[in-house]
Amino acid sequence: MTSRRRRTRATVQSSIVTLVLAVGVWALFSSGVLSTGAGATTSAANTPSAASTPGTPGSGTAARPTVTTSTPTPATPGPSRASSQSAAAARATLAGLPVKGKAPATGYDREADFGTPWLDVDHNGCDTRNDVLARDLTEIVRQGPCKVLSGDLVSPYTGATIGFVRGNTTSALVQIDHVVALENAWRTGAQQLSQTERQALANDPENLFAVDGRSNSQKRSGDAATWLPAATGFRCEYVEHQIEVKAEYRLWVVPAERDAMERVLSTC
Repeated sequence: MTSRRRRTRATVQSSIVTLVLAVGVWALFSSGVLSTGAGATTSAANTPSAASTPGTPGSGTAARPTVTTSTPTPATPGPSRASSQSAAAARATLAGLPVKGKAPATGYDREADFGTPWLDVDHNGCDTRNDVLARDLTEIVRQGPCKVLSGDLVSPYTGATIGFVRGNTTSALVQIDHVVALENAWRTGAQQLSQTERQALANDPENLFAVDGRSNSQKRSGDAATWLPAATGFRCEYVEHQIEVKAEYRLWVVPAERDAMERVLSTC
């Protein structure tokens, strides 16, 4: 009788334990802690919350606005490599230019003959130097509508990048070159032009490039026979501009200059 009671008590206890375990397992499945699907276990530590997401309410960190500084772009595209069609046109124009020797440079005076640098011949309110800087530089910063304070230049004569900063000791790093140098123009027909025509020549955008100061200093008043840009890929366009300017202002070429131009154009 006693052993039967013990067996009954043990059976009841075992049933209670089984029932408790079953209830516990069911509770775990119901709470989502356990799941029969692979990778379905999720913990609070792996779940993003509003408190841990930057820039959301209650995060403690406010979203910061992005500040974008825009800079003016050049008014017109800068120099680019010449095409074969433009080279053919330049050869035809060159063939029509007079060929003579250079006239003496006697009496040449940059300001007296071609006007004070730099004028506002197009009457846009800005002088020619600032117009060319704004055209040929990128990332420019201005003071007012005209004055270029800084910018970046890829010199067409060398391919080197130069940071331009206006100042007494820094402005000379970027200079404005006359493709047909004014003294060369004076010696090849500009003496016969009117003062207004010479001023137009000195400020004509087709005759001007922003370049590195070293190249401009090396060139001085040289023509195509004595100086060409170090960047060989730009020589075609350089010579084309010289021919166009000489034709526009009724200037001539000297024999050595014409031969040098023909050699350059033959490679374009």
